[in-house]
Amino acid sequence: MVKSLPPRSEVKIEETWNLEDLFKTEDDYNAALVQLESEVTSFEERFKGKMTDETAVLEALDGYASIMGKMTPIGTYQSLSLSVDQTNDESQMRSSKYSSISSKLGSKLSFFTSELSEVSSEILEKAKEKSSEYKNYIEELIRQKPYKLHPEVEKTLAAFSSVLNAPYGIYNTTKLVDMKFDDFEVNGEQFPLSYTTFEGGWESEVDTEKRRAAYDAFHAKLREYQHTTAKAYDTHLQKEKTTSDLRGHDNVFDYLLFNQEVDRSMYDRQIDLIMEGLAPHMRKYAKLLQKVHGLDEMTFSDLKIPLDPNYEPKITIEESKKYIDDALSIMGEDYINMVDRSYKERWTDFAQNVGKSTGAFCSSPYGVHPYILISWTGSMEDVFVLAHELGHAGHFYNAHQHQNIFNSRPSMYFIEAPSTMNEMLVANHLLSNSDDPKFKRWVISSIVARTYYHNFVTHLLEAAYQRKVYERIDAGGSVNANVLNNLKRGVLEEFWGDDVKINEGAELTWMRQPHYYMGLYPYTYSAGLTISTQVSKRILSEGQPAVDDWLKVLQAGGTKSPAELSKMAGVDITTEQPLKDTIAYIGELIDQLVELTDEIEAAQVK
Repeated sequence: MVKSLPPRSEVKIEETWNLEDLFKTEDDYNAALVQLESEVTSFEERFKGKMTDETAVLEALDGYASIMGKMTPIGTYQSLSLSVDQTNDESQMRSSKYSSISSKLGSKLSFFTSELSEVSSEILEKAKEKSSEYKNYIEELIRQKPYKLHPEVEKTLAAFSSVLNAPYGIYNTTKLVDMKFDDFEVNGEQFPLSYTTFEGGWESEVDTEKRRAAYDAFHAKLREYQHTTAKAYDTHLQKEKTTSDLRGHDNVFDYLLFNQEVDRSMYDRQIDLIMEGLAPHMRKYAKLLQKVHGLDEMTFSDLKIPLDPNYEPKITIEESKKYIDDALSIMGEDYINMVDRSYKERWTDFAQNVGKSTGAFCSSPYGVHPYILISWTGSMEDVFVLAHELGHAGHFYNAHQHQNIFNSRPSMYFIEAPSTMNEMLVANHLLSNSDDPKFKRWVISSIVARTYYHNFVTHLLEAAYQRKVYERIDAGGSVNANVLNNLKRGVLEEFWGDDVKINEGAELTWMRQPHYYMGLYPYTYSAGLTISTQVSKRILSEGQPAVDDWLKVLQAGGTKSPAELSKMAGVDITTEQPLKDTIAYIGELIDQLVELTDEIEAAQVK
């Protein structure tokens, strides 16, 4: 049974991450903040209006890199502190103070990129020739030149950054602080409910009566906050549209895809092909769940139940290490050393507590090791989630060793490829260890239900919905709760057809996802998984040469475009073939689940 969550003060310290690797004490953090403010002031005095030749440009780049190196751990520390307990007053105040200070610093620093963009191309080219270290940064600067505004306008926008970013903060406060869930009742018994317990437990509860009751209670509470949440989201969308217009982009899509180095055709293709090609396979999977569980009807609230709950092992945090070490050993000694350090040095926050951010993420500050947030429930799904986040960690662990702070981060389009690659490696490892039909069905169903459902279905349906939202905003419109509910319901009904009943509450799913405040992010999950599916096949068939290519991709960081990085790994994402192959592969997995289920049921009859 899902239990009530404890306050942060009551969780085991060994299940929390160690932020002392960022700053030993609060005094150290505050001292670093003061030093940063001083360095920014000195930087502005030294370089504002004085970047007149390539030597000054390169010296300014050195200074800016130093500032970014100091700002990163400070921003990470306050952000991670708040993410594990949004109810903590000290963390809230620290975050608010940092937001205010960072806006001021951003305003002071805004001259740097603005004035650099006004430096002649001749000087920038000379600077690029003199310093290979800053080559990529300067090339990106030149690419962004047409969309830069007057330096004073850039300074003003930077000064207002904390205000302009407020909608995301309001969303999180509403979701994680103000929204309190009452217990729900089934057959006279009370059960606790929260964001974390619903997404980490009740949503996949095998008892249909409890699962559907939890679903109804959860979405009833969401409904109470739909109008406030929609207003915050609309404000965010209008900010993006206004910024797009100010910077001279043709539309908001081009503006949001610009930094991803992806054109509109790649974005649209990812959504259109999956909506059309994957839907029949996933409807078959939904009908299989209905059959195995003997459900009267298949509803949206039933889609997260495991195919075989009786075969779902409980996994401790310590046990997860062996699964992950064994699965990822193919990546080499250095990679496994990183994984082992993550456990030993407490890079991961496993605890479940009140006020902790939902879901999971990996933060990888340059110059410090990565940090992973997860709420450990003890299911095999947690092993896949942890492997996923360790994929992000391994990516930046490698990139940071080989690239400077400007070059380490690739396009958002590529960002989910290393993470989903690790999920594929875990799944393939598990499959290679047994021929038992029940075990194989459990592993394949884990791949489908966790890796592909989450990344190829959940996030893809978010992307399809998000595209409709931005089309409306681009046309000069706005959104409210009713509009968002209708758009979300329409996407869900289109994908699931008559095979899944989109019951009341499903339309509120848009309220659960913070990715909507991060630009065109949701579609990149399926893009990354398309790449990692094809590369994992290469690794299975070719072994070490494919692994070596993949490690070179990780080490390249952001020095190449998504298409170039994928080509290094042997995948051509400029065509639709990798995506079609991946959709076909998912269909094959689901067909295997149907066949294995028939085999298991036939054996039980005998």
